Amino acid sequence: MVIDHKLNSFADGDALAAALASAVAERLGAACEERGSAVLAVSGGTTPARFFKALSNKRLPWKNITITLIDERYVPPTSDRSNEKLVRELLLQNEAADANFVGLYNPAPNVEQGAKLASEAIGRLGRPFDVSVLGMGNDGHTASFFPGGDHLAAAIAPDQTAPVLPMQAEGAGEPRLTLTLPMIAGSRFVALHIEGAAKKEVLDAALGEGSALDMPIRAVLRYEPIELEIFWAP
Repeated sequence: MVIDHKLNSFADGDALAAALASAVAERLGAACEERGSAVLAVSGGTTPARFFKALSNKRLPWKNITITLIDERYVPPTSDRSNEKLVRELLLQNEAADANFVGLYNPAPNVEQGAKLASEAIGRLGRPFDVSVLGMGNDGHTASFFPGGDHLAAAIAPDQTAPVLPMQAEGAGEPRLTLTLPMIAGSRFVALHIEGAAKKEVLDAALGEGSALDMPIRAVLRYEPIELEIFWAP
C-alpha cells in the first residue's frame, strides 16, 4: 500500500526550519481563530533545534496554544536526555514563552505507571491535535516506535485507544513513553521532518513494501485518513 505524501525539499536545514515553522504557525493560528485554542505535539532529538528556534519567534496567540511531546525518555526534566528540557530551552522562549506545556514524564514508580498518568494528562487535551511534528531514525523508527519494542504492536495499532504507552527496546536506551499511532497520525496535520541523504534513503525504503514492525514509520505513512507532508533537506 502506497499513499502519495507531499514532499517539500529545501536547499539546507535553515531553509527547511524556516518553512516548517511557517507551515506549523499558519495551522496553529488558524486553529486558534476557528476553535479558540490549538495543540502542537513535537519530537526531540537534534534535528528540530533550528525549527524550534524559528517557531519560537512567530507571533501567535501562544497563551491559547498547548505544546506537548510525541515521546519522552523516562528521565526527569533536569536530564540532558530529556525532550522536555530541550523544548523548554529552545521552543518555550521568545514569543512562545507564553505557551502552555504538558509533558509526558512524571515521577511514578515505574514507566508503566508513568504511562497511565501521562495518558490521563494527554487525554485532557482532547482529540484531534492540530499539528504533530515527527522525526525519523535511520532504523525507520519514529516517536518511540522502535523495531523490537516491547509494546510496538500495541502502540501502532490503528484502533489503539490509550493515548500513551510505555516502550522499551534495544535501540531506545532508556525506557520511553510514547504517544500512540492514532494520537499522532490522527492529528489535523502531520509533518515529517528529516535531514540528510541517509534519511531520504530510509524514507524511500519505508514508502515501499514491507512490515511496519520492521520500519515503524510505515505505520504513520500508511495511516488513513492522514494529512502528512514531508519536509526534507540534504
